[in-house]
Amino acid sequence: MKKLGIISMIAVAAFTFQSCSNETKDSKEVADSLNEAKDTTSNSTTTGGIAVNEDDASFATKAAMGGMAEVEFSKVAVQKATNVELKSFADMMVSDHGKVNEDLKTLAGVKNITLPGMLDDEHQKMLTDLSAKSGSDFDKKYASMMVDDHQKTYDLLDKQAKDGTDSDLKAFAAKTAPIVKGHLDKIKSIKDKLK
Repeated sequence: MKKLGIISMIAVAAFTFQSCSNETKDSKEVADSLNEAKDTTSNSTTTGGIAVNEDDASFATKAAMGGMAEVEFSKVAVQKATNVELKSFADMMVSDHGKVNEDLKTLAGVKNITLPGMLDDEHQKMLTDLSAKSGSDFDKKYASMMVDDHQKTYDLLDKQAKDGTDSDLKAFAAKTAPIVKGHLDKIKSIKDKLK
């Protein structure tokens, strides 16, 4: 039986490598695929299982990607922002979201959820576009991105806090949502002053 499990894992790995050579997947897609493969209803013996349902795992990968992107965008803003208030906000993002990202990573480890390890294609393109800006154009672009990203993140957290099935992920979302809402209110205020 163990041999069959090992053979299955090798086949899955070979298929994954073959798929990667034919089509590039970004890190969020890879994490989502790995989480689907851990589905406890069919192959928990082989994969170790996952302790949450697909919606909760999807929440975790989306939240991780959003948090990681906000940190990466903000690291650039710490260096390039010309507005003092915006630069201070970027510092706060690196610190606050860095801590939240670590909390989520710890929780995901307990639940056997695979999180993305790097930015997906969409966020990498956004980072490249942002990095190409300078001066007030950079400030306006960064502020606009932070408003959009924080609104999406807040909505994601709020939905998980209300509708999630895993109690630990619900608690994480409920604890994190007010922090993100505070960031959203702050960046909206800063963005309005940039006009």
